[in-house]
Amino acid sequence: MSLRQRLLSQSSVIFAARIFGAGVIFLAQAAIARFWGAGILGEYLLIIATVNIVAVVMPLGFETIGTYFAAEYRSKGEGRLLRGFMLRAYGHVAAMAVVLLVAGYPLAALFGEPGRVLTAHWLPACLMTLATAVVYCNSALLVGLKRPLAGFFADTIFRPLLIVLCFALATMASDAEGRFAELIWLLAIGFTAIAAAQFAWVLRAAGQVPHGITSRSVEWKRWWRFALPWVVIALATDFFFDIDLLILSNLLDRESLAVFGVCTRVFSLVAFGVSSVYAVTLPEMFERNAAADREGFMKQIGEANLVASGISVALFAVVAAIAPLLLMLFGPEFQAGVAPLAVLCLTLCVRSLFGPAALVLSIHDRPYATLPAIGLGMGVLAAGNVLLVPAHGLMGAAVAALLAQTFWSAAMWLTAKRMAGIDVSIGPRLRELLGRRVVKDV
Repeated sequence: MSLRQRLLSQSSVIFAARIFGAGVIFLAQAAIARFWGAGILGEYLLIIATVNIVAVVMPLGFETIGTYFAAEYRSKGEGRLLRGFMLRAYGHVAAMAVVLLVAGYPLAALFGEPGRVLTAHWLPACLMTLATAVVYCNSALLVGLKRPLAGFFADTIFRPLLIVLCFALATMASDAEGRFAELIWLLAIGFTAIAAAQFAWVLRAAGQVPHGITSRSVEWKRWWRFALPWVVIALATDFFFDIDLLILSNLLDRESLAVFGVCTRVFSLVAFGVSSVYAVTLPEMFERNAAADREGFMKQIGEANLVASGISVALFAVVAAIAPLLLMLFGPEFQAGVAPLAVLCLTLCVRSLFGPAALVLSIHDRPYATLPAIGLGMGVLAAGNVLLVPAHGLMGAAVAALLAQTFWSAAMWLTAKRMAGIDVSIGPRLRELLGRRVVKDV
């Protein structure tokens, strides 16, 4: 089986699981909007967005580099270093959970509307945040240990099914406010159970890596050199729209925020189909680079970009066609999100065309070089929201996101080309394929 076929095969399995999980979540969110109202759905999305953002910070960036270092230590048989890395990662989560529980409540009240919603459900939100942070660490490590299905299924299969179960149980409460509070508590307990089960799988997988004979006492410095910039990268990439929702919570009414939140969830599903391609190929990319096989490394990037770009275009067409039907499930007021959703999905095509610049810079030990591009993108997002949303509403928010992703991706691509000497865009692979076609025709 060729590399391209294997990427398509494994990423298709992961994406199919994501499709199933997203479909389940879609039905649950549609039911919340239909039976409890768009306002309650808006509060639910604000809590989930806040939980995601805080959870990705709790490991202090170690979950964002877990895949990278797990792949390295597995390939070299350095189990002792892998276990040391894991101890640091989960230790950070535990320490930050204590800080959150003790000092987070008064700080949350300073953040306007998101803070008001969060403090009303403080204890279950903290428990949900802790469990989510553990799942982030678990998933990253399992992908690096060549167990991508175990890494992704906790979030793509089990958590969506849990949400449906919790919603069904919460509907038995006597009033809408009581139902919502019960839903948050049930989700917190369920998330914790899933995180614990997945953690047991991580321990089993890590235990199969040989201890190794090397012990690098200064390895922790290397961890921090990668972790600090990558926590910013993860926040700005994986949780771009969670941050966007928090910004928009002070610019849009609760119902419009719910509409945009549903659109971003659809986008996240589409984006996962592309990111799964890079997740599958990451261990091989690292091994090629470690072996100084530049030709093989460039082939890995080229094939991954080609597959990711093809998936991006196909998914954009599918989403544009079925968006009216999807949003109809939530109610007639959600039809306002059809055009903004199409604009959001264009950002995925932009990102795929420019390639995985942040990943390549980190592999070449230049993770800090990504920060200026991220700063540019987030600045464009904030400015775009302030300038466009008051006049154009949901479409203004979508256009602001598209502009931010375009500026960011272009700046990241240029940085990788200048500092690492690698064109990570789809351009080199397309030129190679075109050259082969010309030679064949001649």
